[in-house]
Amino acid sequence: MNQKGATKMKKHALILSIAIFTMFLTLPAFPQASGGMKIAVINTLAFDDEKAGILKYVNALNTLEREFQPTKTELQTLANKIETLTKEYNSLLEQANKQNSPVSQQTIQAKREEIEKLQREAKFKQEDASARYQSRYQAVVGPVLQDIMKAMQDYAKQKGYALIFDAAKLDEGNLILAVGDVSIDVTKDFITFYNARQSTTSTTAPPK
Repeated sequence: MNQKGATKMKKHALILSIAIFTMFLTLPAFPQASGGMKIAVINTLAFDDEKAGILKYVNALNTLEREFQPTKTELQTLANKIETLTKEYNSLLEQANKQNSPVSQQTIQAKREEIEKLQREAKFKQEDASARYQSRYQAVVGPVLQDIMKAMQDYAKQKGYALIFDAAKLDEGNLILAVGDVSIDVTKDFITFYNARQSTTSTTAPPK
């Protein structure tokens, strides 16, 4: 996975972790085992792993990625064009500063206006793409996140956990000082549990 892809996936995973972490802070306690309250941690950043993550979640993210690939390409093309024109503009400025330069102020101004026009176009398209992406994220990935949270509650009840914390959020907040029992991390077990469930949620809702 390239750096941009990893950043994007991490962003999605953080959104997911916030939702799950909030839910389990308010989760009612289950009956305690004789040895004390059972607590576990799950690293939500592992959910988007292409090979070892939650397949339904990965598929939803990939669906969204494919859907917006043309938009990303268009925005990148605009950015490249603006960069090229900016270099041309700077070159014109250098030439204009030379004695007896054939470059007129009108030429420089025209190039500047061309750049500014493209910048406005790029800004509009970027904002439009961002709004559409958020809407489609809720439609495509949102139901999957809800299903994951429901499954996590079922998992907690089945395994007898009173609380499940998000390891990613704990680590982000520097709240973990030491771990005496690595078995407290049930990330892989939960992913296996979830992937084995019958899928009932569509991950390819068509755009409106």
